[in-house]
Amino acid sequence: MEQPCYKCGKAVEEGIPFCPHCSAPQIRVVMTEPAPGLAASADADNLSGPSGLPASQTVPVLALPMQWSQAMKPCALAALVASLLMSLGLNPFVAMLSVGFLAVIFYRQRQPGTAIRAGVGARVGVLGGLLWFAISSILETLVVIFLHKGPEIKNELIARIDQAASRTSDPQALAIFDRLKTPGGLELLMVFGLIFAFFASVILAGLGGALGGTLFRRNDKQ
Repeated sequence: MEQPCYKCGKAVEEGIPFCPHCSAPQIRVVMTEPAPGLAASADADNLSGPSGLPASQTVPVLALPMQWSQAMKPCALAALVASLLMSLGLNPFVAMLSVGFLAVIFYRQRQPGTAIRAGVGARVGVLGGLLWFAISSILETLVVIFLHKGPEIKNELIARIDQAASRTSDPQALAIFDRLKTPGGLELLMVFGLIFAFFASVILAGLGGALGGTLFRRNDKQ
């Protein structure tokens, strides 16, 4: 049995995969139409959501993104509070952990109807940690510039290097400590210190935010 080629229109025997005249593929896929009742039911399910509203007016809960613009102010407030507490003597690592927890508290107060889970709390905490790192870095820079704390910080670093060098008698380790006391070595230590503080603030603030989200979620269930 022959049938016309859809491309060149010439007759092609049934079962041949390609047209011998133009090499066009002759494979055909037959699509069966759904039953009228099933099609109508599916259309009705697609057009209306659980609340009876049209599907165009309903959005799945998991598809709703977190409003970062609304989280900016609570996170900035938490970063400022944690920075002030650290300036009063709070341990920096405790401040990093607390800024994430405070960010979740302030975010929940600003969005009382928002369900905060551990994942959302972690993201809010990370944003708070980034802002805390920025604020703390700016404050430390201003202190060094206007209060002339540069020589004091340098002497403190050298004292810590000498303290660490006193714990070993390895000649190679002592040579490394001597290099670190040079101006270039001190600058390298400060750069590594900033990098470590950046990652520590992000990780610990995220953990604090996740902890806050978990605690608030348990309270909401009770």
